[in-house]
Amino acid sequence: MLGHRWLEMTWRDGLFVHWPVDPDVVADRLPDRLSVATYGGDAYLGVVPFVMSDIRPRGVPVGLSFPELNLRTYVDGPAGPGVYFFSLDATDPIGVGVARRLFALPYYRARIDVYRNQEGDACRNDDDGGDAHAEPLRFVAERTHRGAPAAAFDATYAPVGEAAPAEPGSVEAFFVENYRFYAYGRRLYRGEIEHEPWSLRDARLTVRTNTLFEANGFDRPGGDPIVHYADPIDVSADRIRRI
Repeated sequence: MLGHRWLEMTWRDGLFVHWPVDPDVVADRLPDRLSVATYGGDAYLGVVPFVMSDIRPRGVPVGLSFPELNLRTYVDGPAGPGVYFFSLDATDPIGVGVARRLFALPYYRARIDVYRNQEGDACRNDDDGGDAHAEPLRFVAERTHRGAPAAAFDATYAPVGEAAPAEPGSVEAFFVENYRFYAYGRRLYRGEIEHEPWSLRDARLTVRTNTLFEANGFDRPGGDPIVHYADPIDVSADRIRRI
């Protein structure tokens, strides 16, 4: 349980795209006090586009909405297992600045468009509460952060089949049932979140552009990724705390 529900939000249109990599590839990039978490002997690099909808302090009726894109891996740390982010791209300039200055989170300003139909009507803020799960969604991101490595992502995805929670002990659970993240600047930070178990579906995915690996100093992993679509989920977040 969270000590204090600081923020509440809904995560929509989530896609988890994961590639297995040698653990040493990830270990070389982790700060002190964090170690690689593996599944079946493999570490994983994950690309996750989604829309953060209705982000607000607890008790506030209306919040902000914007798309986000991250490159992540999974770690063990002083507070337990969690997620470690190599980069997070978002359209909210104020939030990006605060996260970078106060908590060392590697956020970057970006232009991100989310298209929901074949005509290409852009929906940067998904706050209508509608259910567009049956429609293909195109997620287009280009980093605009001054002085940062260039990064771009352009993919279309859509859910397939029935939704179901991840089986305990499965690779799907390893990917998504994480309720903590770590960040490192001059010191190590942790953040805690709380939500119901994810409801996942298979997904169709077409990737036109993905330079997140190169932008973060990784070679592009080989082979086909493991892909999951995530149904919307309500999330509560605690304050980010120094370890």
